[in-house]
Amino acid sequence: MRKWTIEELNRLDVAAFKAAPKTNIILVLDNIRSRNNVGAIFRTADAFRISEIVLCGITPIPPHKDIRKTALGATESVYWRYEDSAENTVAKLQQSGAHCYAVEQVQGAVFLDQVKPKSNQTTVLVFGNEVQGVSQEVIDVCDAAVEIPQLGTKHSLNVATSAGVVLWHFFMHLRPTAH
Repeated sequence: MRKWTIEELNRLDVAAFKAAPKTNIILVLDNIRSRNNVGAIFRTADAFRISEIVLCGITPIPPHKDIRKTALGATESVYWRYEDSAENTVAKLQQSGAHCYAVEQVQGAVFLDQVKPKSNQTTVLVFGNEVQGVSQEVIDVCDAAVEIPQLGTKHSLNVATSAGVVLWHFFMHLRPTAH
């Protein structure tokens, strides 16, 4: 085995990425505090061709050097927008026909490995604040909640790590067929 060179990876440039088919997944970031977490989520969203990130509340927005540090240019490739309220954003997306999941440890949550998203429906994944998680007001407007099964002593994963785990699962079900 040998590592691939950058050239051999044959990655898309920003213009080709923007024109390429995307997964029908939208991320909503509910009051995330850390610019580094936001940047890491952008980078993961780029890897899985997420259609959009909606930054809400106190979530930092690009451009910022700390976001840029972990995003490695993904703020240029991934479509994003800012909205004041995650609750209102989720409600509007839901009204447009999207199925909205809070990624949170709540009563009635379904373990991630049991979730089978519908390929013909937009999926919204809501990730919350590093300390408080997804706000109860946002949970209340979501269709369902998904939880990552965990067996360790800690109560949760870092939000950027959670986004990577959850996006991988949904990507495996919803990835676009064309390159």
